[in-house]
Amino acid sequence: VPVSLCVSLCVSPCVPVSPVCVPSAGVVKAEDYTLPVYVDRRDVPLPEVAFVRDLSAQQRALKEKEKASWSALSVDEKVELYRIKFNETYAEMNKGTNEWKTILGGVLFFLGLTGLILIWQKHFMYGPIPHTFSDEWVSAQTKRMLDMRVNPVQGLTAQWDFDKNEWKK
Repeated sequence: VPVSLCVSLCVSPCVPVSPVCVPSAGVVKAEDYTLPVYVDRRDVPLPEVAFVRDLSAQQRALKEKEKASWSALSVDEKVELYRIKFNETYAEMNKGTNEWKTILGGVLFFLGLTGLILIWQKHFMYGPIPHTFSDEWVSAQTKRMLDMRVNPVQGLTAQWDFDKNEWKK
């Protein structure tokens, strides 16, 4: 974007470091993703950059005081120096989350929904159980197959003793 065009469109003047001009919004600097970023990770104990990049006047004074003897610093000042460099302590990083409750709730919800769908299907979609599943029908069918001597070599009637009229042992 030419600087003259940028100045005419934007509220503030353009900076020559890859700006993007947006009318009535000023200059928006595009992020440079090649620079190191701060990340709290247990396996990388020292991040590449400090958590707080732009220090306030009080924080700059504290950083100057840090260069002297640490015994002169109070506990609160030491904690403030730690919070400038790091966002979380190891205890805070290792602290468990309550995400398991959400996952368990979701699983139980969908199991309950599935159960309701199955009950609805059994009640409204499926017909009654066929009469061929009744005990009387199964015993009559078995007797009929034995009387017809169905599959006498390896099948059902191979297990029936016709002389004693009972199942072989």
